[in-house]
Parts: sequence; structure tokens; C-alpha cells
Amino acid sequence: MRENDPVTSDCKGDYQELVDELSELLGAPATLENRDFELIAFGAYDSEVDLDPSALDPVRTRSILTRRSTAAVRSWFEGFGITRATGPVRIPPTPEAGVYRGRICLPTRHRGVVLGYVWLLESEPGPSDGQLAAAMEVTARIGALLADEVQHGADLTRELRAVLTAEQGWQRDMAVAELRSALGQRADGPHTVVCVAPWPSADPADAPSVRTLPGATALCTVPWGTTDQCLAVLVRLRSGDVVAPAVSAAGRLVERAGAGGAAAGVAAARTGLLELGAAWHEASGAARAARAEPRLGPVAEWSRIGPYRLLTSLGSVRDPVTGPLLGPAHRELARTAEVYLDCAGQAGRAAAELGIHRQTLYYRLSRVEQLTGLDLDDGEDRLLLHMALKGARL
Repeated sequence: MRENDPVTSDCKGDYQELVDELSELLGAPATLENRDFELIAFGAYDSEVDLDPSALDPVRTRSILTRRSTAAVRSWFEGFGITRATGPVRIPPTPEAGVYRGRICLPTRHRGVVLGYVWLLESEPGPSDGQLAAAMEVTARIGALLADEVQHGADLTRELRAVLTAEQGWQRDMAVAELRSALGQRADGPHTVVCVAPWPSADPADAPSVRTLPGATALCTVPWGTTDQCLAVLVRLRSGDVVAPAVSAAGRLVERAGAGGAAAGVAAARTGLLELGAAWHEASGAARAARAEPRLGPVAEWSRIGPYRLLTSLGSVRDPVTGPLLGPAHRELARTAEVYLDCAGQAGRAAAELGIHRQTLYYRLSRVEQLTGLDLDDGEDRLLLHMALKGARL
């Protein structure tokens, strides 16, 4: 699929129009979620404002505000057989589960595969069988859109991964050209890249839908270190100097990554795709910095990580002079030196932050000088040590 295909345009409007059509058809507010219970669109039927406050029960409110439901809510609804159903499924109100009003679930399928769900709040007298049959015809149209998007997203996944893993030179140039061709005119606008690391799975089926991420155009997983994976997301921006949509998407993805110390980095904005390789370097570097220095995370922008912009460019080079200090046996001495240098060599501030006596600080610093042969009264030696300590975190 390319520029003339419906999915390559902004199909969010198409989803919204279909959901609004369903709301009007059934006389009830409708919500569309993908099969992972991530919100795609919702329609506020005109009479919803006249309903009692229970219309916005906790489950519906959270879905709309956070654009996704919890795993517990998903499991509870799936217990009613919605993943296997081919027609409407009625779910009774269950206040203890946060469901104050009954639901009607319309499974959204394409060629027999469930791709999402349309949710309706029950009301009196409720939709007739004829209305529900007509609504299922609309969900079939939604299913076709979702299927096209899944296929298109898979294509862009391959092309984005090729760009990020290609060697510099003609291989990367060819990969960028393929991605640009796939994106069409959208490739010429402002973009940035997000890196979330580590990502819990390399399986594409476990990746989020680009439709649920603000401005996301394509995403893929790529190797991170020797055993882990990270998630890369290409984000289209409305303005070349505002990366807020990418920061929002990154925060949502870090939350989704769950436990494991995930963090995200956001590259500086660029126009077009020619510097996509440099943007990926920035995004992955910012993610490394956010993991190394918690105060920068969980989402770090490349423009705001200070000295880590230089440190992440140095790679894994270890300085032989500072090497003896960075072993496991001297963690306390290394932390003492780092805090002392972070405090600009002010002994009183450093001792207070470490919670030790000033004489203890001086003793530890003398041990650092003995291990490394550095003179902490010398500016260049201080710089070398400070860079080595910060770089070791990465």
C-alpha cells in the first residue's frame, strides 16, 4: 500500500466517522478499541450529556483518558467470550468491577480474525435486533480498515528496521529510499525518533499499534546490547521544533514496557528522513542516559541530557588509568569521587550528600588518587575522571 491507499492517509478520521455513524445508528455512545483494548476513537452521542453520571463509569473514564484499559479489565471482558463471538455480546453491569452500566460488545472482525471491539453503553429501550445487525455491517467496514492498517504497519516495520540496522553508506541510503517511498509525501515533513529500552519482546504481535500513539508512523524492534531488544518509533510532528507528541508516546510506551527498568529517549526533530540514522543515534543515546541517570528519565530528550550527549558518542571505550577504580571492589570509592566532582569539588557539599565526615571524604579521595595516579587538584585529571565515571554508567 502506498500514497493512494486509505491507510496511508490519516485514517483516524475514518475511524471517528464510523464510530460516530454507529453512535447515531444505535442512539448510544460508542467506543472503538483494538484487540489489545487500546482506544482508537469514541463517539459522544448527543444524549449522553443527559444521562446520569454512571454513564461515565470508572472503566469507560479510564479508557478515554488514558486511551487503554488495564489487563484486569481486559481479562474480565474476555471472560464473556468476546474474542470468539461473531455477533453482539451483552455484558451485565458489575459495580464491583467498575462497570456501573451494562455493555454491548460488537466484535470487529476481518476474514474471521478479531481485530478490535466496538463498545456500547446499554440504555432503555436499547437497540433493536435490526439496529444491531446494521451496526455489525459498519463494524465490518471498521475491520477492513484495521486489517489494512495492520498490513501497512507490517510493511513499514520491515522498512524502518532496515534503515536502523543497515551499515552506513549505500546500504542505509537504499533503506531510507525504500522507507521514503512507502511513506510518500508524509516523508517530507518534520519527524523524530523514539527509542524505548529494553523492550520486553521481539515478537511483532506484542508491539503496540501505531494508531494508539500520538503521531506514530512506524515502529519496530531492534537489538539492544547482546541479549535485549529495544523499540524504535518514527513519529511525525506537526512542528519542526516541538517534540511533545513523541514525548507523550514515549511515556506511554515506558509504562507499557512494565517492570525491568525501561526508559525512553527522544531525538531532536528533523525535516525529512535523510538524517534518520543520526536521529536514531540520538534517541538510543538519550535512552541509555535515562537508564544510567534516573533524574533524566524515564523519558529523556536528546537536547536535555547535557554532557551525556558527548559521553554516549564515545561508545564503550574504557580509559586504562581510571579502570582500576571502576571494578566492583571499589564501588564506594567511585561513588564518592563522582559525588565530589558533581559538587564541583566542594568538600562540604559532597560530604553532606554522602552523609560522611569531611575527613572520611578526604581519606577516600586520597585512595582514589592512589588507585588511578590522578591529581584531583588538576583540572584535566578531574575532567578525565568525571567522564570515566559517567561513561561507566552507560
